[in-house]
Amino acid sequence: MRKITAIIPTYNEAHNIEAAIDSVAWADELLVVDSFSKDDTVALAVAKGARVIQRVYINSASQKNWAIPQAKHEWIILLDSDERVEAELKNEIQTHLKSETIPCDAYWIKRRNHFMGKEVKYSGWQGDKVIRFFKRDTCSYEHKEVHAEVITEGKIGMLKNKISHFTYKDMDHFLAKVDKYAVWSAKDHLEQTPVVTLFHRWIKPGLRFLKHYVLHAGFLDGKVGYTISKVMAWSVYLRYVKIKEMHQKMDENL
Repeated sequence: MRKITAIIPTYNEAHNIEAAIDSVAWADELLVVDSFSKDDTVALAVAKGARVIQRVYINSASQKNWAIPQAKHEWIILLDSDERVEAELKNEIQTHLKSETIPCDAYWIKRRNHFMGKEVKYSGWQGDKVIRFFKRDTCSYEHKEVHAEVITEGKIGMLKNKISHFTYKDMDHFLAKVDKYAVWSAKDHLEQTPVVTLFHRWIKPGLRFLKHYVLHAGFLDGKVGYTISKVMAWSVYLRYVKIKEMHQKMDENL
């Protein structure tokens, strides 16, 4: 069977790292790429048998692209610390690793998202998927501040089983993450948005709410769906607030 490296990026993930490592303990190498955590993340990872490498965080894509070539094995399963590989997905990946040929260089994996103690089945999260099983030497992440995905010139397939994703600890964590992602998203949209208008600050957030709550049936997720839709609308509003602030700072420096 081909050997595989599990890569887990971390920063202050002491509450998650042990369970994440346990879910990929079957991998031939456990590689944690840490951004100089201030909690017990590194000690817990080392105790679980992981090799830890550290680098100052720039963005997610940069961090992962730095770590990927340092994997010892050709095939990689990359896992965020709030994700878990369940038995069915493990078995499916191992079936590919045992096969005579693997037809694709990378594979999409759907995510089963959990929030506020409930599995989110709608709200725009039902189609959530990420490329996490891929070849080290032919794949890398696109250069984006946020939501960068794996790119490759090879074929991309789809696995049948899902990653479990426990995305937010609580509402404070959700809002803090939204604020952080808003900054990154603002950087990605800065050049395309020379002027922030009422359309950006009010119409686009409203449309985002309707997209998640109505078009993607967030109402079927009850209170959780309403909360997700409202916060996702807030994230769009916040993106353009950040863009306006960036433009103001640029003007001040002229």
